[in-house]
Amino acid sequence: MITSSALDFYDALPDGGRLAGLDVGTKTIGVAYCDAGWAFATPDKTIIRKKFTVDLAILRERIVQEKIAGLVIGLPLNMDGTDSPRTQSTRAFAKNCEVLGLPILMWDERWSTAAVERAMIAADISRAKRAERVDSAAAAFILQGALDAMVG
Repeated sequence: MITSSALDFYDALPDGGRLAGLDVGTKTIGVAYCDAGWAFATPDKTIIRKKFTVDLAILRERIVQEKIAGLVIGLPLNMDGTDSPRTQSTRAFAKNCEVLGLPILMWDERWSTAAVERAMIAADISRAKRAERVDSAAAAFILQGALDAMVG
């Protein structure tokens, strides 16, 4: 099941279990997880993209390892809310992830990377460290937004 409604996603989730947030890019997939109480999101290691079958195998391994009950995937809409080529690519990625058998929430990520970049600059994190961490931090930002909408 793929939805853009936090309430429908919440209703499709089993009782308990952690969630994973994904920031899907062309070269990397930022990954974040939340606690079992769905209160806070934490960045994890970024996945370097290869072929989809390889990416899926890595995701599947992490899902089992982390006992993930659902996926929140950032949806890169244009600023006016319309789809872009990257939006279509992300929707296709989500559709292909249905084989994992988990509920999937497509969450608006328009401001995620910019917000994360600003926070990292304010924290005086070097450009090199920011480049290394920005995708997973954006995934945490995306996941936190969905958590806040579901339990807030």
